[in-house]
Amino acid sequence: MNSANLLSKSQRTDTDTIKLLVFPIGNLNVALSIDTVEKIVNYSSVMGSGLNHYGLVNIGNEEITVIDLHQKLFNVPQQLNSEDKKYLLLAQNSVDETFGILIKKSPELYDVKLNIIRALPDSYRRADTLKIASHVFMVNQNEAETEKTIFILDPDELISPA
Repeated sequence: MNSANLLSKSQRTDTDTIKLLVFPIGNLNVALSIDTVEKIVNYSSVMGSGLNHYGLVNIGNEEITVIDLHQKLFNVPQQLNSEDKKYLLLAQNSVDETFGILIKKSPELYDVKLNIIRALPDSYRRADTLKIASHVFMVNQNEAETEKTIFILDPDELISPA
């Protein structure tokens, strides 16, 4: 199930779930539906001008667009130290174009009930850099009952030029 096509509220049951890979980008937590993820590989050097949040990486015999979400969201490139683990999360959009996202930490797999996921309002998506997210949900982070907000990314918005 693609996160962009989550069931409407009236179609959801208490047992319907979606599997999401969750990872931090700066101070935000974001997720992609496991259905859109192809694989996660160790970080490779990314070619690019450095003028925007896009780059290019060669994997096998394929050139893949890579997105630095930290730079896209915060206008500052992601700082990668030598001791940081570096991963490239490879996913596909709805037209089967593969893209990569640079991440510093291995993502966590969440099995999320659909009835706790909320669509982000179109007005918010149009006005904020988080237009790349389609939905949001909150989960309890630990025994202290602190909540963690997680934005579900829309794969089709990630590689649009805006």
